[in-house]
Formats: sequence, C-alpha cells, structure tokens
Amino acid sequence: MVRLPLTPDEIERGQRLGSLLRTARGERPMLMVALEARVSPETLRKIESGRVATPAFPTVAAIAQVLGLSLDEVWAQINGATGAEDPRAGASSLVAG
Repeated sequence: MVRLPLTPDEIERGQRLGSLLRTARGERPMLMVALEARVSPETLRKIESGRVATPAFPTVAAIAQVLGLSLDEVWAQINGATGAEDPRAGASSLVAG
C-alpha cells in the first residue's frame, strides 16, 4: 500500500497532538506512561516529537486515557487552530497511522 505524503495541516495537527500529550505527561516518565498505555516508549516518543503525525486512533485513545485526557479535549486542542467543526471531517488523520 502506498502512503500519500502528509499535508501541511496534518503535520501541524500532529505537532499539536505531540505537544498536548507531552504537556499532559508533565514529569511522569515516558516509559511509565507508555507501559500503562500499552504502547512502546519509541512510539510515544515519536508521537510527542511530532514524527508520527497521524497515529492510530486506539493509540491516541490509550495514551489520552492514561494521561486523564478526554478524547473530546484532545480533538478540540489539536483541531482548534484548523477550524474543523465536524469531528468526522478529520477523523481519518488520527487513524491513518
């Protein structure tokens, strides 16, 4: 399967997601959060750094749950600057990875 290049909006949204998760993690060790969310520390590191701009939805949901973030809150934070009103409009960007 050929993966299309990410759009500038997708890259920016991935950077906002990474920043949100990093801020929410605070002083908690990355390893502990990753283990609780059942994702690899490398995956969490890549998401937080914006290198994985479109992580899979279950991955985002698991990390958000561990960090005490609602998915509505995550959606609002990462899409606030793009003006997306309908959550379904950008849902594919969270499940593409």
